[in-house]
Amino acid sequence: MPMKPGTLGDWIAYAAMRLSKARLHFGHGTHNAAEEAAWLVQSVAGIPYDRLAASLDTSLTPAQQRRAEKLIEERIGSRAPLAYLLHEAWLGEERFYVDRRVIVPRSFIAELLPKSLAPWIVDPKRIRRALDLCTGSGCLAVLLALAFPQAKVDAIDISPAALVVARRNVRAYGLESRVRLLRSDLFAGLAAVPYEVIVANPPYVNARGVKHLPLEYRHEPALALAGGRDGLDFVRRIINDAPGFLAPRGLLIVEVGHNRKALERVFPSLPFTWLQTSRGDGFVFLLAREDLTRH
Repeated sequence: MPMKPGTLGDWIAYAAMRLSKARLHFGHGTHNAAEEAAWLVQSVAGIPYDRLAASLDTSLTPAQQRRAEKLIEERIGSRAPLAYLLHEAWLGEERFYVDRRVIVPRSFIAELLPKSLAPWIVDPKRIRRALDLCTGSGCLAVLLALAFPQAKVDAIDISPAALVVARRNVRAYGLESRVRLLRSDLFAGLAAVPYEVIVANPPYVNARGVKHLPLEYRHEPALALAGGRDGLDFVRRIINDAPGFLAPRGLLIVEVGHNRKALERVFPSLPFTWLQTSRGDGFVFLLAREDLTRH
């Protein structure tokens, strides 16, 4: 343990060493032990991320040191994602409350709103209705409302517990008048309202993948991860049913994990546009209503 008083820099180095030595799995907002250590210590110190580099010589208080040590021990002992221990997750610059009722937000769709959609949406203020399927924590519904400031957003999930968490996040952003939370099995409980944008980050882990998930992922609701034998059970339903809920020239944007090749085999005639993300162009597709109706 660092000699007291320990600085933020000391604690980040110490936490990174401990987390790395424990051979944890990362992927719930961080990619490695160093990133997770920085997040853990930054949260304990209550310092914004953009001030972390300038604060590395700041000393943690004894209470903060005890909190940091406890979090390190919990992360290693439980192998729960750090997001659950901190009750926070980040998508870009936006913070969301999370607990084990929802998966930890990590959608590539967040990167795309709204700038990467500029070829299809010239003026975000013209979007009036948007839908988020499988909303979970409500993070994408919130981001839709922020990206399209004139839009009413419907956010759908089959899990009542997830919708409780989503409601907390919608309230935190003051968006209760613009984001409507609904319990539904995808489109089943919706009226045929024409949406200009529909996004979905559905369960897409295939059966083989579910069996081999690292322990960290097994803390998450299986309902939000398991996508059937080939991972495409929910994606098929979304593609087949979306035309009835899209406005003319409306857009369907869906995240499918590593299932691009499998999806293209299932729907060989669909002209998928694969959007560029920080990990490449094989994870999120876009289809216009007209593409789907010609299918």
